[in-house]
Amino acid sequence: MARRGRGAHRLFASQVTFYQAELVLSSGIGPMGADECQIDPIALAVFVDALLARHGESRHAVMATLPEGFVATMLTLAETAGVEVNWPGAERAESGTLETTSDPHAGEWTAALRQKSRELARHMTT
Repeated sequence: MARRGRGAHRLFASQVTFYQAELVLSSGIGPMGADECQIDPIALAVFVDALLARHGESRHAVMATLPEGFVATMLTLAETAGVEVNWPGAERAESGTLETTSDPHAGEWTAALRQKSRELARHMTT
């Protein structure tokens, strides 16, 4: 059973590294030790906002689906750290002020990510 937890840590760390390189931003997540790490809330806020914007801009079905778990995990970490998340476009879509031709599914992916983040929060300790 202990190996499963270490596998999750390695997967998460590799995804952090990947997206830091893709976004050319620091995640604000320090080295992990005993499933804990230091978080720089300012860097985390910038990283999560950029990650969310990139995820929302994806029009490729596979590229939109693959990172959903990581994005939801980052949203949960941000919430746990008290970081306010910027939902560009998505909240306008939910309120009806975003043209549906620009992103007809913005409200759907926002709701799905928020739901996944809430579910993850129940399984993650602070």
